[in-house]
Amino acid sequence: MGKDVIIACDFSTKDETYAFLDLFKEEKPYLKVGMELFYAEGPEIVREIKRRGHKIFLDLKLHDIPNTVMRAMSALSSLGADMINLHASGTAAMMEAAAKGLERPDGTRPLLIAVTQLTSTSEERMKNDILIDLPLDEVVMRYAENAKTAGLDGVVCSPLEAGKVKERCGNSFLTVTPGIRFDGGEKGDQVRITTPKQAREIGSDYIVVGRPVTRADNPVAAYRRCLKEFTE
Repeated sequence: MGKDVIIACDFSTKDETYAFLDLFKEEKPYLKVGMELFYAEGPEIVREIKRRGHKIFLDLKLHDIPNTVMRAMSALSSLGADMINLHASGTAAMMEAAAKGLERPDGTRPLLIAVTQLTSTSEERMKNDILIDLPLDEVVMRYAENAKTAGLDGVVCSPLEAGKVKERCGNSFLTVTPGIRFDGGEKGDQVRITTPKQAREIGSDYIVVGRPVTRADNPVAAYRRCLKEFTE
């Protein structure tokens, strides 16, 4: 599977989203639909973006008891998303149930990946706020191993951890990495970040890029720059 850039469409309305997509006359970039847009516009936003020819990473980070997550995934599976995620901290049993619920009648399903630790989470915050008194890297690796055991396709992790996940779980286990900024760009609320080129060198399969593209003066040029730095 080739490397790709996923644009985070963190917009509040469908009109903002479609106006952004209309800027792309030649490309059909891979897009992330997150909670803000999905909760504002509902499932139809996913269907419409698919009709426009884009691949979609549906970033809803499900986390609940296994049966609830299984039933939610069953409902989401019909939307046509290419990738869906959940929180690895929900346990292997929850992840197994999610994979079962996501399977379509024809036996296919979208890629299913698990969030290890958010890129806004530092080791200090992890220890002080959620009382996980282990090194952050160790927690990420254990969550990744649990996801692989549960039959998932990969994890969401910091690009700084992507290479280590590959070493632990194998090269075919996908790493989807947010926390991407251009050289000299603002960090925002991200803590564990890299540039597109660094993410490529470390071993990310997909990078998720939001504000450096969506808030750029020329979003199409910023996307092309990101794609070039990551894939070439």
